Amino acid sequence: MANLQRELFQLDSPLMGEIRGERSLMAFPFFALAKNAWMKPLTYATPTVTIEVRPSARGVATIYDKEIVLYIASLMAAKIEAGMEVSQDFTFTAHDLFTVTGANHSARTYARLSDALERLQGTQIRTNIEAGGEGEEGFFSWLSEARLQYARSGKGEKRLKAVRVRLCDWLFRAILRDGQVLDYAHTYFQLGPIERRIYEVARSSCVEGEPLEIDLDLLRHQIGFQNPLPNFRIAMRQIAGANIVPDYDIRLVEDAPAPPPPQGEERKAGRRAASARVIITQRPPALPNGSDWDGVGRSAQGASADS
Repeated sequence: MANLQRELFQLDSPLMGEIRGERSLMAFPFFALAKNAWMKPLTYATPTVTIEVRPSARGVATIYDKEIVLYIASLMAAKIEAGMEVSQDFTFTAHDLFTVTGANHSARTYARLSDALERLQGTQIRTNIEAGGEGEEGFFSWLSEARLQYARSGKGEKRLKAVRVRLCDWLFRAILRDGQVLDYAHTYFQLGPIERRIYEVARSSCVEGEPLEIDLDLLRHQIGFQNPLPNFRIAMRQIAGANIVPDYDIRLVEDAPAPPPPQGEERKAGRRAASARVIITQRPPALPNGSDWDGVGRSAQGASADS
């Protein structure tokens, strides 16, 4: 019996490496940008990528529920990097999950964990994105199994011992075979929903330091923003002004609006708002003393000293 208990609670935590995520989950909108239950289906379609997400009884898995998926992906990536065998089953403590993601350890947080696991198991996803050289027809869930394992105290109170989950085939293959796993900035979990998605799109798209220039409405769809374009324009003005997305500078470029009609002519109905685009540029790496690189591998201070 003792051996069985040790086997049941053999933990994959604590996480010893960085937070990491699979590249497709960074690039495309698989999660709802909401804290409260989002009960409507999500769709995303381009000439090459299609995604359909259907809600569970508790709604679509949210960007905050995604923290659990990132944590599991990080555990898996760390085991692969260490040369260990991996399976789709992971067992970890809620304490380590909350510590890594910066959540508090209150009773309310533990209660939200149960709801998040239910959404991750109940949300249905269909996509034409292949994983590990294989495609799938039909729907899958992020977690095919999710359980909270308790023990009883001497007073009969339940105490959470571990969280046990089984990762879906699609994501497991993507991490194991494709190897497109990227690390996240340490401050990612401090960001709001829109800033998180902008960071993920930037991280997955700005390859080798190349900037990303994208139409504002296309970016709105790619991050999964469900409100109209004018609302997104306002949000992007605030984000660009605050400059809080880690590792990247965000610039909103708005074209001049069309001139007013000549005096005496009526303004035509259905006039489009001025077009806009977003330019995302990776910041140069900061040196320990706070100085910046000069673009050729030297600090600005060092460049001045050499000139």
